[in-house]
Amino acid sequence: MTNVNPTPGPARHANDDLTGDPEPHKPADDREQIYFEGSPMLRGELARGWIWVLLGLAIIVVPLLTQFVWKKSDFAGWMLAATIAIGFVVVLIPWIKSKTVAYKITNYRIDVEKGLLSKRIDTLELWHVEDIRMSQSFLDRILGVGTVTVFSHDDTTPQLPMRGLPHPRPLYETLKQRVIAVKRQRGVVKMDVGGHGGHGDMTNS
Repeated sequence: MTNVNPTPGPARHANDDLTGDPEPHKPADDREQIYFEGSPMLRGELARGWIWVLLGLAIIVVPLLTQFVWKKSDFAGWMLAATIAIGFVVVLIPWIKSKTVAYKITNYRIDVEKGLLSKRIDTLELWHVEDIRMSQSFLDRILGVGTVTVFSHDDTTPQLPMRGLPHPRPLYETLKQRVIAVKRQRGVVKMDVGGHGGHGDMTNS
């Protein structure tokens, strides 16, 4: 006797009910994804604020040389200590500046937290963004950092430069594509993200 296989029917899902209807389509996953979270990289601040480091070192070294090497000054002990302390504070200015700002860049918004002792958080929704620009100086490229500037029609943050970001090119490309996707979700079918610093052309469907 020869066994005859039945004619194969259409593929069925594991969760098909008794009527054979396929499983209902699941909605898109709109969970928040974090692209970057943290303060600007210190090496990025040093690339722009190296003059503060040199000035601070001069404030520290010159009085020490004058007092102990050249013997041409008679600083009181407290004056010398105060001068050295001021020099250290000046040297730390790039580090302090990097810690006064923190970014949280996600697939829907950008949160900017500012302040060292007191804090303030501003939020920029990506659908407000009109243009994005990335820039890197020669020193930035060596250090692996850069600046991504976002232009928007948001009243509180019409221009947001995010400096000292590590690996800025992938972040720039991701943000550019994500902004377009968010705008399409809201019915905006055209946006010029040319990275030239001008405002985008937006048309509502």
